[in-house]
Amino acid sequence: MQERESMEFDVVIVGAGPCGLASACRLMQLATDAGRELNVCVVEKGSEIGAHIMSGAVIEPTALNELFPDWKERGAPLSVPVVADEFHFLSETGSRCMPAALVPKFARNHGNYIASLGELCRWLGEQAEAMGVNLFPGFAAAEVLYDGDQVVGVATGDMGRGADGQPKDSFEPGYELRAPYTLFAEGCRGNLGKSLMQRFDLCRDSDPQHYGIGLKEIWTVDPDRHREGLVVHTLGWPLDDSTEGGGFVYHARDNQLYLGLIVSLDYRNPYLSPFDEFQRWKQHPLIRQCLEGGQRISYGARAVNKGGL
Repeated sequence: MQERESMEFDVVIVGAGPCGLASACRLMQLATDAGRELNVCVVEKGSEIGAHIMSGAVIEPTALNELFPDWKERGAPLSVPVVADEFHFLSETGSRCMPAALVPKFARNHGNYIASLGELCRWLGEQAEAMGVNLFPGFAAAEVLYDGDQVVGVATGDMGRGADGQPKDSFEPGYELRAPYTLFAEGCRGNLGKSLMQRFDLCRDSDPQHYGIGLKEIWTVDPDRHREGLVVHTLGWPLDDSTEGGGFVYHARDNQLYLGLIVSLDYRNPYLSPFDEFQRWKQHPLIRQCLEGGQRISYGARAVNKGGL
C-alpha cells in the first residue's frame, strides 16, 4: 500500500466556514504586523469554499468590523440591512405579532444585515487567499495525527476504496498535513471534534451540551410578497409546549427568502419528525402567503449548537 505524503505548515485549520477563514485571515494579519512569514493551511471537505453552507443568516457585523474595517470597500456580501423585525406567536390557524417595544433586546436586529453565509465564506476565502493562505477545498480531514498526546496535524481521507473498504486500482492515500498548531473549526458535532472530546475528556466538569436540528430552504418569490430587509421569527405551532424551537424568514436581496425551522433535539415525543413539522410550518397562513407562487431553489439541514458550557 502506498504511504501517505506529508506537508508541513505553521498552522493547519480544519473547516473553511466563517470561523476557520476568519482565523486564517487574522493569523496572517498578526504575522504581517510582526514582520514574520506564516504558512497557514485551511482544509475543507466541500468541493469549493462555501459549497456546504447554504443557510442565510442575520449577521451582527462587530467581528467583521474588527477583522476588516474596510469590508464594504472590499465588497463583502452584506448589502441588505435589516429594516424591520417581527416576532410572531403562531396557533394552527392564526398568529399574534409581539409589539416592537416588548421584543427582547437580543432579538432586535437594528444595525445587522441579512446575508448568505455561503457567499460570505466565498468572500472570506478570497481575502484569505490574497493574504497567502493555502486553501484546500475538496479534502475532508479524516483523522487527527498525534505524537504521544500532542496533536500534530490531520490526515485527509483516502480515495479509491471499494464498498468493502478495501483499496481499488484507483486507490490514492490521503495527505498528512502537519503543524505545531491545529485549529478545529468543523462546526457542530464534527467527527474530529468528537474524537478529541473523547480522547482528552473535554466534556468533564462541563454543563451538558444542547443541540438542535435546523431545516433550511432558500426560495425565490413574487416581488409583491417580498419585503427586502424584513426579519421574521416565530414561536409556537406546529411545536407543542414541551418542544423547544422556532422558525425564521429573512427577506434577502433579489426577491429571495431564507427560511427554516429549528427544533431542539431533546423533544419528548419519539414519533416527532422535525422534517414533517417544517412542512406543516410552511403551510401556516403567515408563511404560506410569502411562498405562494414561489420556487424553492435550495434546501438542507444540519445540527446546531443550542447551549452548554
